[in-house]
Amino acid sequence: MAHLNREKVAITQTEHFKQSAVIVLLFPDERNQCNILLIERSKYNGHHSGQIAFPGGKAEIGDKDLNATALREFFEETGCIETPIIIGELSALTILVSKFIVTPFVAYLLKAPIFKPNHTEVASLISWKLDKLLLPESVKYTSLEPIKGLKIQTPYFDANGKIVWGATAMILNELKYILKDIAS
Repeated sequence: MAHLNREKVAITQTEHFKQSAVIVLLFPDERNQCNILLIERSKYNGHHSGQIAFPGGKAEIGDKDLNATALREFFEETGCIETPIIIGELSALTILVSKFIVTPFVAYLLKAPIFKPNHTEVASLISWKLDKLLLPESVKYTSLEPIKGLKIQTPYFDANGKIVWGATAMILNELKYILKDIAS
């Protein structure tokens, strides 16, 4: 799901990259169907303005570990008061443009949560049915201009009409393959 061949990108100097973590939350809706929580970031002057992402952010000094970072950011951004149960960790991703190393944690809630998003950071919350992730037609292609003057062709997931690309799409794609392996 990367817009470039990441194997060809030499990442040799990551000591100045910031550690960060996200929560890939699975939760039931009112019909007891499993959903994935995505956020639409608020508009701001930065690399990831307005993008679709997972709740999360950079590690802070008071965080015990990246698991704690992911949970702290989840609570801050979603306003949820229920604590998700962490069930696993996916592959860390290096984000070259913003110099982050993102560690995704998969978590779930047993019942539909109540969210009160922090609108300073989150424009909207997106509940995307997990079964949609597994459909081949959820993957599409588009041209984007993430940085002025840089046009890219990229695969993306269509999540309720929203373009989910880049690191978030790569995380979702890893989850998709894990789920397909379990199902087969």
